[in-house]
Amino acid sequence: MRKDKKQVIGEEIGDEQIKLFLAVEPGDDTPPSLHKLIKAYRGLRIDDFERFVAFFVEAGYDLNATDAQGQDFIALIQDQRQAEPYIEVVKAARG
Repeated sequence: MRKDKKQVIGEEIGDEQIKLFLAVEPGDDTPPSLHKLIKAYRGLRIDDFERFVAFFVEAGYDLNATDAQGQDFIALIQDQRQAEPYIEVVKAARG
């Protein structure tokens, strides 16, 4: 990182910025719902991801979307070190 650039960690982002993750579309055959969840998981802190999931559900997207191999969001991230809180958010939203 350049010396004149300040690294921003933990700064709260607004709802509109979080909702931008609803606009991302896949460049392949990944279902849009699954693609949006994965992008949000990779780009948002857990608190922001929780807010994203509420917007995601409100917009009518599918928390149970699967890829061509039948893997859903949880199956795709469960082996990652920081995944557990994100998995819990999705499980809670599924009900």
